[in-house]
Amino acid sequence: MSTATIAPTGTWTVDATHSKVGFAVKHLGIATVRGEFTQFEGVFEIGDDLGASRAYGKVTTASVNTNEPARDEHLRTADFFNAETNPEITFESTSIEQVDDETLRVTGDLTINGITKEQTFNAELQGTETDPWGNERVGLEVTGQISRGDYNMKFNQVLGSGNTLVGDKVKIAIDVSAVKAA
Repeated sequence: MSTATIAPTGTWTVDATHSKVGFAVKHLGIATVRGEFTQFEGVFEIGDDLGASRAYGKVTTASVNTNEPARDEHLRTADFFNAETNPEITFESTSIEQVDDETLRVTGDLTINGITKEQTFNAELQGTETDPWGNERVGLEVTGQISRGDYNMKFNQVLGSGNTLVGDKVKIAIDVSAVKAA
């Protein structure tokens, strides 16, 4: 059964200068380290019903930035993203469902480090607006959580307390401003 979409119909391209692809992971089990990917792109196509809608995007793994150059270099290695062999993280939706008046549940295939797994994210509609240049825009906040171990990113060290150096759970936070195609 299809449902009328809460998002405006059309093809929307992510405006990377007004968007952010971020993540957060526990360090030592007690603090949160946040990072982002600075090179990414995405498109979502919203049909008259959610059954006709889809979202897809990719990030460049070498663009990882945690504000610590040595850590960023380590994240690019085979211990984590293996950026030389796997230069992109990709996502392509397989279903989009309405949760409530402002939220969509987006399920799809996420490929990291050469491994594809089904993941589900929540996309909360932030609103629509026409910018000063006449472009229609939509804003979304996309959140979710993945296990880095599912993507063969198992580098770690157990500490004396039993905590680990790097947490397995990775929180995903994507802020999107997208422009409607003419």
